[in-house]
Amino acid sequence: MNLAPSLLSADFANLRADAQSVESLADRFHWDVMDGLFVPNLTFGPPIVNALRPHLAKPFDIHLMIDRPATYIPRFQVAPDDTLIFHIEASDPPEASILAIREAGCRAGICARPGTSWDAIEPYLDHVSYVLVMSVEPGFGGQSFLPDSLDRIRELRRRIGDREIEIAVDGGIGPQNARDVVEAGADTLVAGSAIFRAPDRLEAMRAIREAGEDSG
Repeated sequence: MNLAPSLLSADFANLRADAQSVESLADRFHWDVMDGLFVPNLTFGPPIVNALRPHLAKPFDIHLMIDRPATYIPRFQVAPDDTLIFHIEASDPPEASILAIREAGCRAGICARPGTSWDAIEPYLDHVSYVLVMSVEPGFGGQSFLPDSLDRIRELRRRIGDREIEIAVDGGIGPQNARDVVEAGADTLVAGSAIFRAPDRLEAMRAIREAGEDSG
């Protein structure tokens, strides 16, 4: 399993230092980009994400909680191992966002709100390599894991079948539920508060990883 610290829970005034403090145990970094329209909050934009790209070696997973992803995707400076993730509920057609990501030169990911049926994304599974399962309502950090998320992960895994698609889960992840989430079918765990608000961040990451890997 992969572990991706969510920088939404880091100290924005010390973003580079906070990210580097956990990079040794991170597999990827998760960025929550919000526009104040698709979700009622504002966070990072392309300038901040791009500014950190040269200073961090691990791949970026850039979660676009924005209404017009196809418009803004070209503004991100990405590497082939990075992932740009758009929401199926966004205003831009999914085909336009997928094309923009391909042209940007990185992996394409798709996401749906907790209340959106997987029927909405199934037509696009042959065109993405990553699906993000929101186990909280998007827009704010520090929320509790939604109990029905485990069933949604299992259902998504069934629909993916033998396709080579990574399943990531974001929201309320910690040592207490990492094992259940991985057993349900997740490949990558996104954790923010459980890491950056812990007294010892690296120890918190070890605890999440050990719990998740214990599922095997």
